[in-house]
Amino acid sequence: MVYFIADNIVSPLGFSTTENFDSLLRANTGIRIISDGNLYPEPFPASMIETDILEKAFTGIPAEASFTRLEKMLILSIKDTLSKTDIDIRSERTGIVLSTTKGNIDLLDPEKSPEIERDRIHLWKLGRLITDYFGNPNEPVILSNACISGVLAINLAAGLIQQGKYDHVIVTGGDIVSRFVVSGFMSFMSLSPAACKPFDKDRDGLSLGEAASTIILSKHKTEQTNLIFKGGASANDANHISGPSRTGEGSFIAIKKALAEAGIGATSIDHISAHGTATVYNDEMESIAIDRLGMNKVPVSSFKGNFGHTLGAAGLVETAILLTEMKCNLMIKTTGFNELGVSRDINVVSETTNKALNTCLKMASGFGGSNAALIIQKA
Repeated sequence: MVYFIADNIVSPLGFSTTENFDSLLRANTGIRIISDGNLYPEPFPASMIETDILEKAFTGIPAEASFTRLEKMLILSIKDTLSKTDIDIRSERTGIVLSTTKGNIDLLDPEKSPEIERDRIHLWKLGRLITDYFGNPNEPVILSNACISGVLAINLAAGLIQQGKYDHVIVTGGDIVSRFVVSGFMSFMSLSPAACKPFDKDRDGLSLGEAASTIILSKHKTEQTNLIFKGGASANDANHISGPSRTGEGSFIAIKKALAEAGIGATSIDHISAHGTATVYNDEMESIAIDRLGMNKVPVSSFKGNFGHTLGAAGLVETAILLTEMKCNLMIKTTGFNELGVSRDINVVSETTNKALNTCLKMASGFGGSNAALIIQKA
């Protein structure tokens, strides 16, 4: 078995999973109007970490070199997660998997952090920096496949443990809100002018967010957890460079394969953490995939209304919240959702609700037709 033994979230809502979960219980959102001409000429809504709060949190971190914004977020997240375990990150039996879509993309600006080496814009270099900082002897695995990166990274980590390559794997991921990213989504006209509304009839686009998150998987059970990785899979619908399949094909296949690997049927799922970006086509596609699998009555949540879309961190952030939901037997409401606005009659969680959660599904979708799923179960 592969166990989930510790996790962390660094976001505008807090610098630990507990802080973030408590903030979600209060239906808080990190999304606000950002007025920063260095990011975009006009104000736009996004969920961004306050720089002074990040710098203050990093003040106590031993460091002999300068670090980028993203690197600080990742280091803080990993250190907090490690503090909850007795894992030796310097061991050859401990692997590191990094999930990100853009990494240190802000280094494209030659005036940004002039003391930082420009080659740290390369994802491999970011991964090497993290392993060197923590003294890990292994080559880091870098996973960058659009917005399914976080879920794929967890699936990969579980596989590495199951294959006997490592006893523990630290999966960490993050992305920042940058000029490059904001301009790209603006060009798609996919950003909402206000906080996003997943699965709602009035949804009109996504909200960007930034975060870092870390989840540690292990072959060893601890006294604090009984949550196991039950199965995972991915599939590509090859529909369009940015548009999801109109039939939900890739998501349907990924979930079906994950269920098969887990050795369970769709009726065993108690709760679904959807991708739920609040774009017209993504939410519709997910509703179709859920409907095709006969899971219409299974409660579905999206956390994009709280965190925004955190890209390479999304699958990790949302899985960390799902793990806490399972520990508490509590489903968090979908912030921004009021009235169902997809064609399939799915069961979106509109109020925070107590429920026994024994087996749960995490969904993810991304550009290029990519889709992924993973299943968590109580041992």
